[in-house]
Amino acid sequence: MNVLDGASLAIDADTVRERIGADAVWIAIADDRCLGVCVLDGREIDAIAVRRRRRGQGIGTRLVERAAAATAGDLRAEFHRRVRPFYDSLGFAIEPTDEPDRFRGQYE
Repeated sequence: MNVLDGASLAIDADTVRERIGADAVWIAIADDRCLGVCVLDGREIDAIAVRRRRRGQGIGTRLVERAAAATAGDLRAEFHRRVRPFYDSLGFAIEPTDEPDRFRGQYE
């Protein structure tokens, strides 16, 4: 939860606990420390975050690749424009939503 909270993501601990029980949470760990986390809601990324100091090291990419494998490649995301470069770099097909500064993407 610290990693998700540090990224200012609006997901609560109860939801994360439920998704852990449904095998829909992946955590990147090194030296007994959580570096990143990806939480799915079905086939959609509900939250993904990597510790600020560890960004740009491929951790988020590996988490998304794991989520894509778990969904047989049918992975989607809705996100703010500030993280669009991350989803672009992973090859998501991206389109705007009806909300300003929000996009949705389909993993390809």
